Amino acid sequence: MAVTVLLADDHQILRQGVRVLLERSGFEVVGEAESGHEAVEMAARLKPDVAVLDYVMPGLNGRDAAIKIQQVSRSTRTIMLTMRTEREYVLDAMRSGLAGYVLKSQAAADLATAIREAMRNSIYLSPKISAAIVDACRSGVPASQDPLTPREREVLQLIAEGKTTKEIAATLFISFKTAESHRQRIMGKLDIHETASLVRYAIRSGLTQP
Repeated sequence: MAVTVLLADDHQILRQGVRVLLERSGFEVVGEAESGHEAVEMAARLKPDVAVLDYVMPGLNGRDAAIKIQQVSRSTRTIMLTMRTEREYVLDAMRSGLAGYVLKSQAAADLATAIREAMRNSIYLSPKISAAIVDACRSGVPASQDPLTPREREVLQLIAEGKTTKEIAATLFISFKTAESHRQRIMGKLDIHETASLVRYAIRSGLTQP
């Protein structure tokens, strides 16, 4: 039986290219998602063997989507397919329990291998990413800890995407008061009290793009 794969990326052309690549390698693509939230919903419903996620997606980024997918479909292995090579992004993503981190520029060479390794319960990193992790270990510099909870990260991403408190509440199925409380806690934890500065923080953290 073919390994089943869920693809999540907000760029349709890229998804189509990756789908062709995977199907030629003998995998079965069972679903395509355009956002992190859609990827989580589809993973819960389809229970794919592997979910291939972009790092930056609207609504919910790939790192946090990976955590949620592992909660709703425990047998699904998650792989990040991204352009992000910065050490802090790699280390942060790997803490979410990924089975692989593959660069889009190396997808043709690495993605099929990463999926096969994931199915063996192994972890695969593109060579350039492996070098970044080794460098981080050798540097002795401790990885920075995210002060925000997963829910606060979701709220911050939505703030950075221009959503109002009312829209955030509707998106996350929470009350207006709860959404506003999350916003205030985020500002307090980060000691940032202007929306523009929150947006810049979200961009630096890889939650969204400029």
